[in-house]
Amino acid sequence: MNQRVSTLLAQIDDFLSAHADPVFAAGQQRFFLGTASTCGVRTVHLNALVPLVYREVKKWEAADRDQLMEALWKQRKLEPGVLVCHVYRRFAKSCGVREFDLFEGWLDRYVTNWAHTDGLSSWLLAACIGNVPELRHRLPPWAKSNNRWKRRSAAVSLLQEAKHGRHLKDVLAMAASLLKDRDDMVEKGVGWLLKEAYPARPREVVEFLEKRGHEATRFTLRYAAEKMTATDRARVLG
Repeated sequence: MNQRVSTLLAQIDDFLSAHADPVFAAGQQRFFLGTASTCGVRTVHLNALVPLVYREVKKWEAADRDQLMEALWKQRKLEPGVLVCHVYRRFAKSCGVREFDLFEGWLDRYVTNWAHTDGLSSWLLAACIGNVPELRHRLPPWAKSNNRWKRRSAAVSLLQEAKHGRHLKDVLAMAASLLKDRDDMVEKGVGWLLKEAYPARPREVVEFLEKRGHEATRFTLRYAAEKMTATDRARVLG
């Protein structure tokens, strides 16, 4: 690790330690049901740290930036991982195939909770797909992974495509492949994907759920129907 990476990493560690609250940390761990180890740093402080870190790393070569991010992930704490997602989000326009590979590696090695999954997927992996649409074709095998977070990511990484009405065939195919998954984190991811797809393509989403909704849990259907009109909600939930 070169000097500027180790120096900034030490400064980040000092900041997180200075703002750590053990009582808040205990509450966070209960909230995440044991899936996240936390420092106990409140969002207001973490949000203040993001621009400070970005101001430094935006001047760096990608290799040094990624070395810092990897070191933060290796701490296996909630806040450093969240920081990675927030900082790297500011490089979204430059994310492509290289970054997709990098993010998938992080997902496989470090992610153990929904907060990291959603930040990495809905912001970073989604940015890669937005810039290089063919990358969406790499997601279907994730739906069969033994890793619950990778299965959730398979759905959540398509949120931006769903919101903008793009590649609906792939969005609905992903939802179909996960409808029978009974992991609650995956159920929420599928419901979220369909909920975001509905405003742009309501007819297709409702028709999909009328045909395939019997494969889903009631929870998934309720989540998917949150943005629907009363008539469409009745068709889906009735």
